[in-house]
Amino acid sequence: MATQLTLLDPSIFADLESKIDEEAQVRDALTQIVQKLQRTVALAQALLARVHSTPRARYPALVKQAESAVKEQVNVIEELNKVASQHPHYKYNEKWTRAVQNAISTTLYCAWLGGFAPSSGSEQGGEGKSQTEYSIGRLLTLEEVGAIFSDRDAFHFTIEEYLQALTELTPELARLATNSVTLGDFELPLTISVFIKDVFSGFQLLNLKNDILRKRADAIKYDVKRVEDVVYDLSLRGLVTRPEGVSADTEMKSGE
Repeated sequence: MATQLTLLDPSIFADLESKIDEEAQVRDALTQIVQKLQRTVALAQALLARVHSTPRARYPALVKQAESAVKEQVNVIEELNKVASQHPHYKYNEKWTRAVQNAISTTLYCAWLGGFAPSSGSEQGGEGKSQTEYSIGRLLTLEEVGAIFSDRDAFHFTIEEYLQALTELTPELARLATNSVTLGDFELPLTISVFIKDVFSGFQLLNLKNDILRKRADAIKYDVKRVEDVVYDLSLRGLVTRPEGVSADTEMKSGE
């Protein structure tokens, strides 16, 4: 008896071709939005880079400009959400995750310098300090970052993206510690030292599964060391107040 041949239905491949074209269109649309996001991030980074040559008294004006740049990122993220929300997150998130990390990083940096101060409270902080001065050294939580980018929490930032952004903040602050001394600000390195040590301690509590993130978190210890060297040098020269009863010789021995 003759064997009956079964032919494949050509519509199967026609359907696949249609899906390939659809995915290509989605990727192209996402690429254009991500490129726009990268440009807004670059603007915010350029503004924040000025802090290395800006006295602390002029931070408020610089931070205000940086806030405006971050708000441009918010607009692009909203545009990204309109496209991304129509498709599975896992399918295309590699297109935007790096740009989103950078956007979060600039937001964290801006807030650390005194930006995005809480709306509650008066413009004067405790003991006559301005709100901006009072906010120096503040770390936004993942939820606070999400609130800045979307009051409706429409676009979800992942914990990993937040942590990656945080590892990008510490080397910038370590660099700022050195440059602030050049500008005659001997107290800022102390604030930065405490902050970076706290961040490093926080990462030590996490059981990180991502190898890249774990390595970047471990590298924060080098930022801690850089800032410690700055603080030690200032202390040795008597440019910052040492705790009572602690001498330079004592500090040197403890550092050994």
